[in-house]
Amino acid sequence: MYSIDYRKRAVEYKREGHTFKQLWEAFRIRSETYYRWSREYDKGFPKSPPQTRTGKIDKEALKQAVEERPDAYLRELAKPFGCTPIAVHQMLKTMGITLKKRRSPMRKNVRNNEKPT
Repeated sequence: MYSIDYRKRAVEYKREGHTFKQLWEAFRIRSETYYRWSREYDKGFPKSPPQTRTGKIDKEALKQAVEERPDAYLRELAKPFGCTPIAVHQMLKTMGITLKKRRSPMRKNVRNNEKPT
């Protein structure tokens, strides 16, 4: 993420009369980025970049929750942590906890000598 000072310099550089090609060569930003930054510049940039990450999921608490309820859905595991099921999935993946495995193979209820119709 670019700093607010960098964004201001890029917008002011373009408004001084430079072309988009020169803007690209100087700042390596596309025209779409310039227009978005220009709108933010006119409104006054936000004080700080928006926070998207609230924190990590406690690995030990998640491991304990999985041990207590191994058949729980991801959304059920995510609710006490206040996060999304995708975040729980990613954390379980990093911890090496994978899908449940079948203990024995399933058998079909079809006799060997019957022909399919």
